[in-house]
Amino acid sequence: MKSNSNGALSNISLSSGDFPAPDKLKALFAANQGILQKTVQKLAKLNPRALDDIVHKLHHEAFELYDCLDCSNCCRSISPAISHNDVEAMAKKLKVRPSDLVGKHLKLDEEGDFVFHTAPCPFIDDDNYCHIYRHRPKACREYPHTDRSRFYQILKLSLKNAEVCPVVYAILMKLA
Repeated sequence: MKSNSNGALSNISLSSGDFPAPDKLKALFAANQGILQKTVQKLAKLNPRALDDIVHKLHHEAFELYDCLDCSNCCRSISPAISHNDVEAMAKKLKVRPSDLVGKHLKLDEEGDFVFHTAPCPFIDDDNYCHIYRHRPKACREYPHTDRSRFYQILKLSLKNAEVCPVVYAILMKLA
């Protein structure tokens, strides 16, 4: 991890070459999993505000350079936790009863959260567009969570997300 003599993170920035191709991400993650795990361990020791500052800066840089429509790995491979409010909003958008939406598309996971019972997401099309984008679940709106306050609280989740999201992978590798 790069730091100056004061221990503060130096100017780290992303470029378009930092983002792996979505179809290469799993292999790159597997090859670099040890590095990524050590990075997460190092990041856990940083001042939480300093960590938020650098990760948020990299998040904003990343989304200036990267278009999620070129990937959609998240929509194709993982399911968000879906709240009752999310169910209501999606059902309203689809003009169906919430119970019909639950019966057709959702199940309860082992933690008691609603999740999609199939992957890919039933609302993603072949061009990676979401049919319910303005009404998508909160977890989808917030993914990949790299702009979240108290980022230190989700370092383990971010390590898992680095296997799915080129942006998370690039941020963690840049901080290695």
